[in-house]
Amino acid sequence: MGGRSTHALRSRSAIVSIRCSTRPQAWEASPVPSDPRAYDLVLFGATGFTGGLTAEYLAAHVPEGTRWALAGRSRGKLAAVRDRLVRIAPDASELALLEADVTDAGSMRTVAEAARVVATTVGPYIRHGEPLVAACAVAGTDYLDLTGEPEFVDLMWVRHHAAAQASGARLVHCCGFDSIPHDLGAQFTVEQLSTLGPVTVKGFVQAGGTVSAGTFHSAVTAFGRARRYAKAAADRKRLETFPDGRAARAVLGRPYVEPAVDAWAISFPTIDPAVVVRSAHALPEYGPDFRYAHHVAVKRLALAAGGVAGVAGLFAAAQVPPLRKLVLGRMTSGDGPGEAKRAASWFKVTFVGEAGGKRVVTEVRGGDPGYTETAKMLAEAALCLAHDELPETAGQVTPAAAMGTALRERLQRKGITFEVVEAPA
Repeated sequence: MGGRSTHALRSRSAIVSIRCSTRPQAWEASPVPSDPRAYDLVLFGATGFTGGLTAEYLAAHVPEGTRWALAGRSRGKLAAVRDRLVRIAPDASELALLEADVTDAGSMRTVAEAARVVATTVGPYIRHGEPLVAACAVAGTDYLDLTGEPEFVDLMWVRHHAAAQASGARLVHCCGFDSIPHDLGAQFTVEQLSTLGPVTVKGFVQAGGTVSAGTFHSAVTAFGRARRYAKAAADRKRLETFPDGRAARAVLGRPYVEPAVDAWAISFPTIDPAVVVRSAHALPEYGPDFRYAHHVAVKRLALAAGGVAGVAGLFAAAQVPPLRKLVLGRMTSGDGPGEAKRAASWFKVTFVGEAGGKRVVTEVRGGDPGYTETAKMLAEAALCLAHDELPETAGQVTPAAAMGTALRERLQRKGITFEVVEAPA
């Protein structure tokens, strides 16, 4: 059970049966198994584009004997996904389908109580995510998502962190391109340095690919909720405490030319630096004084200026409801690029770490960040929580704090590389 306390899981002598089906023709009650959880892993949202890619990845890579299921609102759409998975793995024909809707708290509780791990791709999470988080926090079920929405993450900490700590659940947000390469990459970089004194890490993101529709919708939604995000952040700051004797923070800076990437470095205020800093607060190996700066790396400053102007325009449009609706209609959630376009996409995150007068440069590389690799990261993170020996953690925790080296090794085996390109002298 992943190396953590399982008191919350073992305290239930049985679990309610689930309205599900292992065959397209009928929905029937599942027998109560001897294990108090019917499934090792449930994927919620498999009928969407990224959810479908995650389901396909799982069908191809789940270890033998893993008990997993698909969950969503529509029986017909889930059955269609299962039929598609049979072409990848014939035994997927026996995959259970769980009928569940975020507007029905009872169905969320049923899914949470049936599984050891639940992974969800249903966003924007600020609109659709909380019922499942709440259910998992109470049920002692590990939860993962793909959110990049700071307001959602902060609200879930304020509302459900304590319940998850009490039940033993691990609530792990940001398990896709936001923010696994950056969180695990920063951790990998820190491991190459002495952390007895201050540590500084800078990350530089480069990518070629399509932004996912889900990410686009989440970003526009977040832009339209700036005041509510500020309140959620303030509420969390007022309540959250950190270990004594350690400091960690994200820093911003002016544009400059970074030799390590031979490009302009522009501060990139996504959710990623907040995740890295929370890992540094949680893990003593980051040292007593940790600083992280997050950048996008661009070859031409004019290109960066155009990007900033575009984001500013999107932010302004998001403040006006009719314009926000129009903008959201330009990308339909659930759609995505074809296989050829995804195959041509890529990402690279370069990290420069400095501590004790020494410097290290590392890189994290992978394929299509918005879809293919995001699905891989979420799936491997879910399998990691379900099957690997991990540190004792509970409550809302970061990918690095919850899974760290175990997840990094999984991703390395599946083609996402973590390399030292310039070792400390």
